[in-house]
Amino acid sequence: MELAYKGTQIFYTDEGKGTAVILLHGFLENSSIWEGLKSHLVERNRVVCIDLLGHGATGCLGYMHTMTMMAEAVKAVLDHLRLRKVVLAGHSMGGYVALAFAEMYADHVKGLALVNSTPLPDSDEKKRNRDRAIAAVKQNHKSFIRVAVANLFRPKNRKIFAREIGVLKKEALKTPLQGIVAALEGMKIRPDREVLMHFTPYPKMVVLGKKDPVMDVELLRNRLKYTDVEVVVYPDGHMSYLENSAVLQQDLGIWLKKI
Repeated sequence: MELAYKGTQIFYTDEGKGTAVILLHGFLENSSIWEGLKSHLVERNRVVCIDLLGHGATGCLGYMHTMTMMAEAVKAVLDHLRLRKVVLAGHSMGGYVALAFAEMYADHVKGLALVNSTPLPDSDEKKRNRDRAIAAVKQNHKSFIRVAVANLFRPKNRKIFAREIGVLKKEALKTPLQGIVAALEGMKIRPDREVLMHFTPYPKMVVLGKKDPVMDVELLRNRLKYTDVEVVVYPDGHMSYLENSAVLQQDLGIWLKKI
């Protein structure tokens, strides 16, 4: 389904009944990544998957898509569907968007799950890496995508998930150059939202991959140690929804029953 928004279109799917769970994909992904998890969750929940700005079938709004802009687009879909209280679950960049949404629309959040994502801002080194990525994308975005996608998996899993990586690359190649750059620019300047992990009343869950190549997993675990956040650590990389799909389905399902 599509919603007209600020001169462009936002694509989303809406299936099932029960507690509304909003699934937000990561950078270079789109809502199709959730097919496996959605089929599991839809038995008990209403599941809405949204293509974020500049990704999938959703258009671009400018040179930069901040996480706040993306969260506002998510809110527009929820308003259209007349959903007031929702559980947000986001993979990587989708987690940043979920956090921005939770900061702006606290009364609408029933639960928050970050999958291979963090409330912490980019370090100076990470910001430099984003700038390098922007330069690489502008030079040859297809070659950037081919390398970037495979590198998110634990090395030994790249052969095991070769078919899935092929599908992800094919989908990622549909992402327009403007959408890629706009997301990188937006992620680079996102603020620290760790406070939401400490002082919000709803259930929170963070899923981490021990061998995640793009996240400082130990730093985040230490920061969350004295919070009420449920932290789950899997043995693999940044792509838990594929590398650890069965346990993620199970753990997320159990967590959702508590809400």
